[in-house]
Amino acid sequence: MSKKTVYSILTALVLISFYACNFLIDNQEKEAAVTQGKTIKTNTNEYFLPTSTTGQIVHHEGYSLSYSEPHEQAEWVAYELKKEHLSNANFKRPYFEVDKTVKTGAAHWRNYKKSGYDRGHLCPAGDRKYSQKAHDETFLTSNISPQNHDFNAGIWNRLEQKTRYWASKYDGVFVVSGGILEIGLKTIGEEEVAIPNQFYKVLIDNNNGQTKVIAFLLPHVESKQPLYKFVTSVDKIESLTGIDFFAELDDAIENKLEASSSYKNWSF
Repeated sequence: MSKKTVYSILTALVLISFYACNFLIDNQEKEAAVTQGKTIKTNTNEYFLPTSTTGQIVHHEGYSLSYSEPHEQAEWVAYELKKEHLSNANFKRPYFEVDKTVKTGAAHWRNYKKSGYDRGHLCPAGDRKYSQKAHDETFLTSNISPQNHDFNAGIWNRLEQKTRYWASKYDGVFVVSGGILEIGLKTIGEEEVAIPNQFYKVLIDNNNGQTKVIAFLLPHVESKQPLYKFVTSVDKIESLTGIDFFAELDDAIENKLEASSSYKNWSF
């Protein structure tokens, strides 16, 4: 065997080892980002993470989510929105990308193409403007759900703006958003991404030892009605989703907060 042949073989072995090592490291990183529970410490306040009905919780830098493979979207996206997170930064809008950390495979953005539905953010880009990376993460496909344009640009956008107002006023709130995922929903695309008939947003504020909660349940249609008309109890949303939103709270406090549909402690 010539020296040239031996050299070629050795080079090939080195390259194979290099790519195999990178593949292993990449997979390990993906596995570390996907967990069955609250085992990873992130910027997200995990104390208030809801339970997952799917067993697939994914943690990103700026938010966490529970992915529902049958519906090809998150059943909830959760994050802490602090006053210091609010920014007027004008980052360039990136392209949507498939979330590769979803173990079962996140839906592709092409499902939305020519569907007549917006790629509606669950964690809005406007809530993650404190860094380019956090902003761009919101364009992962695990963070979107099919929304009518008028709804997305209308009442849903108004609720997102009100959430930022409360984050500023109360020096931070914890936010959980999602669609009501159920059997028999209409779908879009080859992967059959479900179109929720209702969307919810639950906020909790734990300031100076005083905890308060407010929950919204919005029909998937545009409305000019004031937001307080859509306030409901957390218990109501739990009954529709099967999710336990604040399992880590003391039972007595949790039961009282989740049963209430009062908004008197929230400034509209």
